[in-house]
Amino acid sequence: MKKIYLTLFMLITIPLSSKMIISPIDAMKQSFSTSATVVKKNILVNNEQAKTIQTNAKVKLSSKIFRTFKATKGGKTLGYGILINNKVRSKNAVVLYLISKESTLLGIEIIAFNEPMEYIPSKKWISQFENIPTDKQLNVGREIPTITGATLSARSITDSSRLAFAFYNEMLKDK
Repeated sequence: MKKIYLTLFMLITIPLSSKMIISPIDAMKQSFSTSATVVKKNILVNNEQAKTIQTNAKVKLSSKIFRTFKATKGGKTLGYGILINNKVRSKNAVVLYLISKESTLLGIEIIAFNEPMEYIPSKKWISQFENIPTDKQLNVGREIPTITGATLSARSITDSSRLAFAFYNEMLKDK
């Protein structure tokens, strides 16, 4: 009987775990350099920083802890990755925003996606997030078109881009 409960528990909880598409370290190396050193760091922002980030992003913070990645090679910073975990509909999506040391969003990588895979944006739609300065405010329906059948995914990724930009500009830029 115990084995039956354990098996049922496993079958129920497995679908609840994230479907990782690519690791953040691999995404950083693909974007910056396969020979780059990538260091992961969690950054806790204080209340004042959180208020500034939230105001600049026009998005409510769900956490004051940001997971960042820094790519370096030969002692020089190549760029950063900012990992944002955001609810799409009822489940989370995790997106890595890849930002150069020149304060330009090089692109995004969807790291994990818990919603049904038909709601994941296409590569063509994702390509709109390339070569965008971090001082730009992106909005769905203006700079970024919606996705038929996946409007919530589009809104989540776009809102999170503003959050990544605001965090980068406040905490990492010129440092």
